[in-house]
Amino acid sequence: MIAVITGDIINSQHAETEVWITKLKNLLEKWGSAPHTWEIYRGDEFQFKCKIDEVFWRFLAIKSLIKSQENLDVRIAIGIGEENFSSEKITESNGTAYVHSGRLLNDLKNDGHTVSIKTSNDSVDRDLNILLKWSSRDFDSWTVANAEIIHEMIMNKDITQEDLAKKFAISQSSVSQRLKRANYELIVETNQYFRKKISEL
Repeated sequence: MIAVITGDIINSQHAETEVWITKLKNLLEKWGSAPHTWEIYRGDEFQFKCKIDEVFWRFLAIKSLIKSQENLDVRIAIGIGEENFSSEKITESNGTAYVHSGRLLNDLKNDGHTVSIKTSNDSVDRDLNILLKWSSRDFDSWTVANAEIIHEMIMNKDITQEDLAKKFAISQSSVSQRLKRANYELIVETNQYFRKKISEL
């Protein structure tokens, strides 16, 4: 099984495309090569595949990157399933993971939520989607400052609060406050729970 993330940028028409698209490309390039592993298409939509136990952390990395740009947000549909056909271009690959993810993004555009997951297990879907609905209330309200800190923590697991204070030219206590406001410890616990539920598939 694989995980497929299909997403689109919210409010992209009100932002400088070159800024967010360059940052998103740089992030996705850390995880694989285009267009086999990821692709940006139709201006502000993208697709990316990864291992199932990595998908929640990858989702948060993308979310925090985009939220660190003023007035931008991202809709993310996570599909988990098979890859029956792997093309040179991810947008031409096929399997249940792709079908789940693509259809789910259309549903998200209609229901107003910013993240959802679809697997072949209805019980797992129900549990994880309730979790995502609650946690995304937090993620959707991140400030630019909080999103920047969360992104650094996700991308650099060994980074210290002292390192973050130097990077952002703020005090260590300010770093600590931002991490508390963003509920970082709870995010880590949520990732562990997410991985456990996914492993049951």
